[in-house]
Amino acid sequence: MSGESRRRGRAEKSSRSKKQRVIRSAEEEIESKLGFDLFSEGDKRLGWLLTFAPSSLEDQDTGKVYSCIDLYFVTQDGSSFKSKYKFRPYFYAATKDKMETDVEAYLRRRYEGRIADIEILQKEDLDLKNHLSGLRKTYLKLSFDTVQELMNVKSELVHVVENNWAKSDAAEAYDSILFGKREQKPQDFLECIIDLREYDVPYHVRFAIDHDLRCGQWYDVSVSSTGVTLEKRKDLLQRAEVHICAFDIETTKLPLKFPDAEYDMIMMISYMVDGNGYLIINRECVGEDIENLEYTPKPEFEGFFKVTNVKNELELLKLWFSHMREVKPGIYVTYNGDFFDWPFIETRAAYHGFKMSDEVGFQCDKNQGECRSKFACHLDCFAWVKRDSYLPQGSHGLKAVTKAKLGYDPLEVNPEDMVRFAMEKPQMMASYSVSDAVATYYLYMTYVHPFIFSLATIIPMSPDEVLRKGSGTLCEMLLMVQAYKANVVCPNKHQSDPEKFYSNRLLESETYIGGHVECLESGVFRSDLPTSFRLDPSAYDQLINNLDRDLQYAIQVEGKMELESVSNYSDVKNAIMEKLIRLRDEPVREEGPLIYHLDVAAMYPNIILTNRLQPSSIVTDEVCTACDFNRPGKTCLRKLEWVWRGEVFMAKKSDYYHLKKQIESEFVDSGNVRSSKSFLELPKLEQQAKLKDRLKKYCQKAYKRVLDKPVTEVREAGICMRENSFYIDTVRSFRDRRYEYKGLNKVWKGKLTEAKSSGNSIKIQEAQDMVVLYDSLQLAHKCILNSFYGYVMRKGARWYSMEMAGVVTYTGAKIIQNARLLIEKIGKPLELDTDGIWCALPGSFPENFTFKTRDSKKLTISYPCVMLNVDVARNNTNDQYQTLIDPVKKTYKTHSECSIEFEVDGPYKAMILPASKEEGILIKKRYAVFNDDGTLAELKGFEIKRRGELKLIKVFQVFVSIVWLLFFAGHLLLNKVYTSVIDPNLVI
Repeated sequence: MSGESRRRGRAEKSSRSKKQRVIRSAEEEIESKLGFDLFSEGDKRLGWLLTFAPSSLEDQDTGKVYSCIDLYFVTQDGSSFKSKYKFRPYFYAATKDKMETDVEAYLRRRYEGRIADIEILQKEDLDLKNHLSGLRKTYLKLSFDTVQELMNVKSELVHVVENNWAKSDAAEAYDSILFGKREQKPQDFLECIIDLREYDVPYHVRFAIDHDLRCGQWYDVSVSSTGVTLEKRKDLLQRAEVHICAFDIETTKLPLKFPDAEYDMIMMISYMVDGNGYLIINRECVGEDIENLEYTPKPEFEGFFKVTNVKNELELLKLWFSHMREVKPGIYVTYNGDFFDWPFIETRAAYHGFKMSDEVGFQCDKNQGECRSKFACHLDCFAWVKRDSYLPQGSHGLKAVTKAKLGYDPLEVNPEDMVRFAMEKPQMMASYSVSDAVATYYLYMTYVHPFIFSLATIIPMSPDEVLRKGSGTLCEMLLMVQAYKANVVCPNKHQSDPEKFYSNRLLESETYIGGHVECLESGVFRSDLPTSFRLDPSAYDQLINNLDRDLQYAIQVEGKMELESVSNYSDVKNAIMEKLIRLRDEPVREEGPLIYHLDVAAMYPNIILTNRLQPSSIVTDEVCTACDFNRPGKTCLRKLEWVWRGEVFMAKKSDYYHLKKQIESEFVDSGNVRSSKSFLELPKLEQQAKLKDRLKKYCQKAYKRVLDKPVTEVREAGICMRENSFYIDTVRSFRDRRYEYKGLNKVWKGKLTEAKSSGNSIKIQEAQDMVVLYDSLQLAHKCILNSFYGYVMRKGARWYSMEMAGVVTYTGAKIIQNARLLIEKIGKPLELDTDGIWCALPGSFPENFTFKTRDSKKLTISYPCVMLNVDVARNNTNDQYQTLIDPVKKTYKTHSECSIEFEVDGPYKAMILPASKEEGILIKKRYAVFNDDGTLAELKGFEIKRRGELKLIKVFQVFVSIVWLLFFAGHLLLNKVYTSVIDPNLVI
């Protein structure tokens, strides 16, 4: 580099540094204005971590910039502060055996001034052969002062590793044998770097994992000359009182058009701050001044609104921004605000000549489709509804969610009438506007707030990311935390092999056969309408013969009680026996059915735990051969089946390689411009795309079709029972936490019933709040728990395993199919779900029974559940489960494990399964189930979007619902039902 170039580079660097200082000071000024002053000196402070974000700080003496994490805390008195924690980003590099020291010295020289430090560490690498014997992989930990320096060095080394992998290992081994260890040249040291790990972990996530730091927890924060010190306060569990603002805007729009911020205006902005309501009216669009108003849809959802009328949109925006700077919310809440409210406000603010980011610190990222701030959270309730509410797809609008979750009908106005109503019926539009703010605020406070900040205490991400990221990403974060604690190095993100062959043909795609879903009946099944049954006497004989076995299993295994302690065993056995004998002796009968849903509790997670399934435990013969525990008579390898499915191209392998050789010698188009580069100079992904396109054209021309028929194949996977258990430990802890929340939910439901009977309003409200809290938490854990199975097949997953996913689904399908075989003989299966079976059993079938012990304890069992669980235990118990007892001597304890169990829901009042328009075809995943009181227990496949539908459709829905209510009330004759519906005295 010439002297002039160096001077120019230094000048540019200096210019960038000055610009960074300006940006940072502007950021700090905004943050200070909104309540987050930098805590840089003084006594220790107690703070509740609201959020954190990557940032940078400048050394005052040297002017050098360092990466750091900005931590935003809320104190017990509601005030806030910010702290900067200096942390070096890093990644790991693996070298050839015994070359670590040489490569370390070379990297220090090559990247002097860019690499801050290099450490040589021993990490547990689950990809290392024979790692169970105690072998550790040596890694170089490369630390940097800034994230940018890490990215620059990583970019260079990634290409080095790719090139090294492309070279022949055999040639190097031959060279080593001939010449021994020769003097290494500088370029040879780069050739010794064979792998990079954890280079793509986000900087703030890396910090949170390494320092065990989580949002939603209390910390003692100290500042000294050496930096910031954080000490977690485990004794403080209550959340801080953060200022929360939920807002909603109403805008003008052209007829039959969606609002456009380029020319439409904000008519009203309604918002609630800590329960206090505010409404700002733009009199340009609204016909008259609005007085203070109240909107309280339910006593527990109060909404008193202070109204301010302003002359135009500019004054509206200025007033709202000013109020936000005054109240300083730490959390902003919207419903679909990422897509509509925030971008609209940002565009209108820009139209009037000022930046939203300078006013309240928020900026919209159009690429990500999010609106974020460093120091405050934007929690969009719509993201929670989509991922965690378990509401049907067509019921994600605010009105539908309000009705389902908050239990009241919100105000509705046709979007086409809003602009006209603002002038002609301004009071009505004002009420509608505040109704959205009320619904958003209380939906957030009731469900989203406890849910997100509970998850944030275990997931190393900011609340915004915990809310928006997919459940697979949250699974990966939990696994990375456990891997760090277990000193396990994380694998790189999975990349599929583009050249994989099956039966001498190139694979287009491969996957596994998933869960089995099937509809077996259609019609209306009601508990008070007789149903015809044709029972199998031999199946009842088998149940009678197995009765002692089943009851003893229920007492000893499920109830964990001694058989001798039960005082009424004979009475229960005789009662069940009597019913089974009657059913056996009269197999053809007509009686009211018992409608049950028999489902396996947390089926996929429990299959994973029972069989010790984890991606790293799926082993091949080659892996087993290298293991020290591979001895005659070994019990540490469990074989399980799964079904592989693949699609292959019609062309043979030889055809493929001929086409590949042909295209490699050509010059091809790259984008829109004729490229002067050869095919081999294109990026790999583009090469693969063009080669596959050429292959498709060849297949179409030569074979008249591109793909052959899909192929399925039953395969066997080997599962190591001694693999490092960090993955299943993560799944188990999450499952147990969900069970804990489900148990607490039942406890508080009982307390709610007691409170209602006593009439104590304070206790009723407390119990209702706790029921909602624990229900939302168990649903959240259910969502993520079930994702541990799907995650292993996610594109780009770190822990990827098609075999594991296939084993899980195939095992689950066999469990449900076996249950179906029994139900077909003793009753009627109606519908098979992935993890359960809907069925109708004869009304006289044995149901619930209670065992009593001599010390006055009780054990209630469900006989339909017990008879299935015994078969599940017999067919799925893992007798090879091994647990590490002594890490030094490498001794393991073997025991039997089976946590897969059916649980029973029901009996229900009715189940409706609609018929198909086509003869002989049944519609799966479409049914409605009703409780005894006529309420809807479950609805699947009938969802209708509410917004924008014709009023005629809504009236028809009301009509149908009334018909069903009358049907349940006992009006069995159709003419009576219709007569009742058209009764003029009927109040709808």
